[in-house]
Amino acid sequence: MKVVRGLDLERYMGRWYEIACFPSTFQPKTGTNTRATYTLNPDGATVKVLNETWTDGRRGYIEGTAWRADPASDEAKLKVRFFVPPFLPVFPVTGDYWVLHVDADYQYALVGQPSLKYLWILCRQPHMDEAVYNELVERAKEEGYDVAKLRRTAHPDPPPESEQSPRDGGLWWIKSIFGK
Repeated sequence: MKVVRGLDLERYMGRWYEIACFPSTFQPKTGTNTRATYTLNPDGATVKVLNETWTDGRRGYIEGTAWRADPASDEAKLKVRFFVPPFLPVFPVTGDYWVLHVDADYQYALVGQPSLKYLWILCRQPHMDEAVYNELVERAKEEGYDVAKLRRTAHPDPPPESEQSPRDGGLWWIKSIFGK
């Protein structure tokens, strides 16, 4: 699988909106305004990850840490670790986060991993030009992804910038285990 080489981690930091993804057990099926915020830690080698989604007006989130899978490589193959459940984070879950494509201005990205079970189309804005979206879908298809499984993420009302939204207390995580 072809991944980005020479990813500039500092430029990659910031907020990314999920435009589309493969449905997964760790994200609520009815989540909207899903986004990720990446912050480079002071060590310059690890990244704080904040994933957020809104369901029925309530904010669900989980925090984690990402790092280069091989610090000596210039490939954009990262590992990401979250502790679950989010309301009592005791069990570490680690996965692959491979940047398959990022545009020259770091405005949109295609992220996946080697098993082809997970795929995300991300953008710096909550909405993406249809031509760009189709280009990223085609790239994913070329890498072997079954793009028919892609689900668009709704961004009807951008949520507040801060954590002022009512929290769901981790219920989204429990519901997602049962396919809700």
